Amino acid sequence: MKDSIHVSKENYLKAILEAEAEGKQVIPALLAHWLEVSAPAVTMALKRLKRDGFVNVDSDGIVRLTQEGREIAYRTAVRHHLVERMLTEIFGMEWHQIHEEAERLEHAVSPAFEAKLKERLGEGACPHGNAVLPESPAERKKRREIPLSEASEGGEYAVISLQERDQRLLVFLHDAGIGPGQKLRVLKQNYDQTVAIEMGETSTVLGRPAAEAVWLRPVETADAPRA
Repeated sequence: MKDSIHVSKENYLKAILEAEAEGKQVIPALLAHWLEVSAPAVTMALKRLKRDGFVNVDSDGIVRLTQEGREIAYRTAVRHHLVERMLTEIFGMEWHQIHEEAERLEHAVSPAFEAKLKERLGEGACPHGNAVLPESPAERKKRREIPLSEASEGGEYAVISLQERDQRLLVFLHDAGIGPGQKLRVLKQNYDQTVAIEMGETSTVLGRPAAEAVWLRPVETADAPRA
Protein backbone atom coordinates (compact mmCIF):
# COMPACT_ATOMS: atom_id res chain seq x y z
CA MET A 1 0.00 0.00 0.00
CA LYS A 2 1.41 3.35 -1.03
CA ASP A 3 1.52 6.36 1.26
CA SER A 4 -1.33 8.58 0.04
CA ILE A 5 0.89 11.66 0.51
CA HIS A 6 3.00 10.45 -2.42
CA VAL A 7 0.05 9.94 -4.76
CA SER A 8 -0.40 13.34 -6.33
CA LYS A 9 -3.40 15.11 -7.80
CA GLU A 10 -2.01 14.37 -11.26
CA ASN A 11 -1.82 10.62 -10.50
CA TYR A 12 -5.50 10.53 -9.60
CA LEU A 13 -6.58 12.56 -12.60
CA LYS A 14 -4.45 10.50 -14.99
CA ALA A 15 -5.84 7.26 -13.56
CA ILE A 16 -9.41 8.49 -14.06
CA LEU A 17 -8.67 9.54 -17.65
CA GLU A 18 -7.01 6.21 -18.47
CA ALA A 19 -9.87 4.23 -16.94
CA GLU A 20 -12.40 6.23 -18.97
CA ALA A 21 -10.35 5.64 -22.13
CA GLU A 22 -10.49 1.90 -21.44
CA GLY A 23 -14.27 2.13 -21.23
CA LYS A 24 -14.47 1.53 -17.48
CA GLN A 25 -16.85 3.16 -15.02
CA VAL A 26 -14.59 4.96 -12.58
CA ILE A 27 -15.50 4.31 -8.96
CA PRO A 28 -13.42 4.87 -5.81
CA ALA A 29 -12.68 1.16 -5.42
CA LEU A 30 -11.10 1.05 -8.88
CA LEU A 31 -8.88 4.03 -8.05
CA ALA A 32 -7.83 2.44 -4.77
CA HIS A 33 -6.85 -0.73 -6.64
CA TRP A 34 -5.03 1.02 -9.50
CA LEU A 35 -3.16 3.49 -7.30
CA GLU A 36 -2.54 1.02 -4.45
CA VAL A 37 -3.94 3.29 -1.76
CA SER A 38 -6.58 2.79 0.90
CA ALA A 39 -10.27 3.51 0.42
CA PRO A 40 -10.19 6.37 2.99
CA ALA A 41 -7.25 7.93 1.10
CA VAL A 42 -9.26 7.86 -2.14
CA THR A 43 -12.28 9.40 -0.39
CA MET A 44 -10.16 12.27 0.93
CA ALA A 45 -8.47 12.81 -2.42
CA LEU A 46 -11.77 12.92 -4.29
CA LYS A 47 -13.15 15.47 -1.84
CA ARG A 48 -10.16 17.71 -2.56
CA LEU A 49 -10.36 17.18 -6.31
CA LYS A 50 -14.09 17.95 -6.29
CA ARG A 51 -13.54 21.05 -4.15
CA ASP A 52 -10.88 22.30 -6.56
CA GLY A 53 -13.11 21.75 -9.61
CA PHE A 54 -11.24 18.82 -11.18
CA VAL A 55 -13.85 16.05 -10.79
CA ASN A 56 -17.54 15.49 -10.24
CA VAL A 57 -18.88 12.52 -8.31
CA ASP A 58 -22.38 11.43 -9.34
CA SER A 59 -25.02 10.15 -6.93
CA ASP A 60 -24.22 6.61 -8.09
CA GLY A 61 -20.57 7.04 -7.13
CA ILE A 62 -19.21 7.37 -10.69
CA VAL A 63 -16.27 9.78 -10.86
CA ARG A 64 -16.01 12.03 -13.90
CA LEU A 65 -13.42 14.60 -14.88
CA THR A 66 -14.32 18.23 -15.41
CA GLN A 67 -12.83 19.94 -18.45
CA GLU A 68 -10.04 21.41 -16.32
CA GLY A 69 -9.36 18.05 -14.72
CA ARG A 70 -9.28 16.38 -18.12
CA GLU A 71 -6.75 18.87 -19.45
CA ILE A 72 -4.41 18.31 -16.50
CA ALA A 73 -4.81 14.54 -16.78
CA TYR A 74 -4.01 14.54 -20.48
CA ARG A 75 -0.93 16.73 -20.05
CA THR A 76 0.31 14.35 -17.36
CA ALA A 77 -0.33 11.32 -19.58
CA VAL A 78 1.58 12.94 -22.46
CA ARG A 79 4.54 13.69 -20.20
CA HIS A 80 4.54 10.14 -18.83
CA HIS A 81 4.55 8.81 -22.40
CA LEU A 82 7.41 11.08 -23.43
CA VAL A 83 9.50 10.28 -20.35
CA GLU A 84 9.12 6.54 -20.95
CA ARG A 85 10.29 6.98 -24.53
CA MET A 86 13.17 9.22 -23.43
CA LEU A 87 14.37 6.69 -20.86
CA THR A 88 14.45 3.91 -23.45
CA GLU A 89 15.28 5.66 -26.71
CA ILE A 90 17.85 8.11 -25.35
CA PHE A 91 19.14 6.51 -22.15
CA GLY A 92 18.79 2.85 -23.07
CA MET A 93 16.71 1.65 -20.12
CA GLU A 94 14.77 -1.56 -20.70
CA TRP A 95 10.99 -1.47 -21.04
CA HIS A 96 10.34 -3.30 -17.77
CA GLN A 97 12.34 -0.70 -15.79
CA ILE A 98 10.80 2.56 -16.89
CA HIS A 99 7.17 2.81 -15.76
CA GLU A 100 7.72 3.75 -12.13
CA GLU A 101 10.63 5.99 -13.09
CA ALA A 102 8.30 7.84 -15.47
CA GLU A 103 5.65 8.05 -12.73
CA ARG A 104 8.14 10.03 -10.66
CA LEU A 105 9.61 12.17 -13.43
CA GLU A 106 6.39 13.11 -15.25
CA HIS A 107 5.56 15.72 -12.59
CA ALA A 108 8.87 17.52 -13.08
CA VAL A 109 8.63 18.00 -16.87
CA SER A 110 8.24 21.67 -17.74
CA PRO A 111 6.37 22.84 -20.86
CA ALA A 112 9.70 23.82 -22.44
CA PHE A 113 11.23 20.40 -21.78
CA GLU A 114 8.07 18.70 -23.01
CA ALA A 115 8.36 20.62 -26.29
CA LYS A 116 12.00 19.53 -26.65
CA LEU A 117 11.09 15.90 -26.02
CA LYS A 118 8.37 16.05 -28.67
CA GLU A 119 10.84 17.62 -31.11
CA ARG A 120 13.48 14.98 -30.39
CA LEU A 121 11.26 11.88 -30.21
CA GLY A 122 8.48 12.64 -32.68
CA GLU A 123 5.40 10.42 -32.80
CA GLY A 124 5.43 6.84 -31.63
CA ALA A 125 4.27 4.24 -29.14
CA CYS A 126 5.90 3.87 -25.76
CA PRO A 127 8.27 0.91 -25.16
CA HIS A 128 5.31 -1.13 -23.87
CA GLY A 129 3.57 -0.66 -27.23
CA ASN A 130 0.98 1.83 -25.97
CA ALA A 131 -0.26 5.19 -27.22
CA VAL A 132 -0.60 8.16 -24.86
CA LEU A 133 -4.01 6.90 -23.74
CA PRO A 134 -5.26 3.32 -23.78
CA GLU A 135 -8.24 2.29 -25.90
CA SER A 136 -11.31 0.31 -25.00
CA PRO A 137 -11.16 -3.44 -25.68
CA ALA A 138 -13.94 -2.98 -28.25
CA GLU A 139 -11.86 -0.52 -30.26
CA ARG A 140 -8.82 -2.76 -30.12
CA LYS A 141 -10.76 -5.80 -31.24
CA LYS A 142 -11.82 -3.94 -34.39
CA ARG A 143 -8.13 -4.19 -35.38
CA ARG A 144 -8.09 -7.90 -34.51
CA GLU A 145 -6.15 -7.23 -31.33
CA ILE A 146 -7.09 -9.49 -28.43
CA PRO A 147 -5.80 -10.19 -24.93
CA LEU A 148 -3.84 -13.40 -24.49
CA SER A 149 -6.61 -14.59 -22.16
CA GLU A 150 -8.95 -14.78 -25.19
CA ALA A 151 -6.52 -16.05 -27.85
CA SER A 152 -7.36 -19.21 -29.76
CA GLU A 153 -5.59 -22.46 -28.99
CA GLY A 154 -3.03 -23.27 -31.67
CA GLY A 155 -2.94 -19.67 -32.88
CA GLU A 156 0.30 -17.84 -33.57
CA TYR A 157 0.43 -14.24 -32.44
CA ALA A 158 2.71 -11.25 -32.04
CA VAL A 159 2.71 -9.27 -28.81
CA ILE A 160 1.42 -5.79 -29.63
CA SER A 161 1.41 -4.15 -26.20
CA LEU A 162 1.44 -4.69 -22.45
CA GLN A 163 -0.69 -3.13 -19.77
CA GLU A 164 1.81 -1.09 -17.80
CA ARG A 165 0.14 -0.06 -14.54
CA ASP A 166 1.73 -2.81 -12.45
CA GLN A 167 5.53 -2.62 -12.30
CA ARG A 168 5.75 -6.09 -10.73
CA LEU A 169 3.76 -7.53 -13.62
CA LEU A 170 6.10 -5.89 -16.14
CA VAL A 171 9.11 -7.46 -14.43
CA PHE A 172 7.33 -10.83 -14.34
CA LEU A 173 6.55 -10.67 -18.07
CA HIS A 174 10.11 -9.61 -18.87
CA ASP A 175 11.52 -12.51 -16.86
CA ALA A 176 9.16 -14.84 -18.76
CA GLY A 177 10.50 -13.51 -22.06
CA ILE A 178 7.23 -11.85 -23.04
CA GLY A 179 7.52 -8.35 -24.49
CA PRO A 180 6.39 -6.17 -27.40
CA GLY A 181 7.34 -7.65 -30.75
CA GLN A 182 7.75 -11.19 -29.40
CA LYS A 183 5.95 -14.00 -31.22
CA LEU A 184 4.18 -16.82 -29.38
CA ARG A 185 1.86 -19.74 -29.94
CA VAL A 186 -1.05 -20.51 -27.67
CA LEU A 187 -0.90 -24.13 -26.61
CA LYS A 188 -3.96 -24.33 -24.36
CA GLN A 189 -6.57 -22.21 -22.63
CA ASN A 190 -6.88 -24.15 -19.38
CA TYR A 191 -9.99 -24.71 -17.29
CA ASP A 192 -8.40 -22.88 -14.34
CA GLN A 193 -8.08 -19.75 -16.56
CA THR A 194 -4.34 -20.15 -17.00
CA VAL A 195 -2.87 -20.05 -20.51
CA ALA A 196 -0.07 -22.29 -21.77
CA ILE A 197 2.09 -20.64 -24.42
CA GLU A 198 5.19 -21.48 -26.43
CA MET A 199 7.90 -19.08 -27.59
CA GLY A 200 10.52 -20.77 -29.70
CA GLU A 201 11.88 -23.62 -27.61
CA THR A 202 10.43 -22.24 -24.38
CA SER A 203 6.98 -22.87 -22.95
CA THR A 204 5.34 -21.28 -19.94
CA VAL A 205 1.98 -20.93 -18.22
CA LEU A 206 0.48 -17.55 -17.31
CA GLY A 207 -2.31 -16.83 -14.84
CA ARG A 208 -5.31 -14.79 -15.89
CA PRO A 209 -4.11 -11.37 -14.58
CA ALA A 210 -0.93 -11.66 -16.65
CA ALA A 211 -2.75 -13.07 -19.69
CA GLU A 212 -5.24 -10.19 -19.64
CA ALA A 213 -2.37 -7.68 -19.65
CA VAL A 214 -0.77 -9.02 -22.85
CA TRP A 215 -2.41 -7.83 -26.08
CA LEU A 216 -1.83 -9.75 -29.30
CA ARG A 217 -2.50 -9.69 -33.00
CA PRO A 218 -2.49 -12.76 -35.27
CA VAL A 219 0.92 -13.13 -36.92
CA GLU A 220 -0.41 -12.71 -40.46
CA THR A 221 -1.66 -9.18 -39.57
CA ALA A 222 0.80 -8.30 -36.81
CA ASP A 223 2.90 -6.06 -39.05
CA ALA A 224 -0.01 -4.18 -40.59
CA PRO A 225 -0.15 -0.44 -39.77
CA ARG A 226 -2.36 0.53 -36.84
CA ALA A 227 -5.52 2.48 -37.64
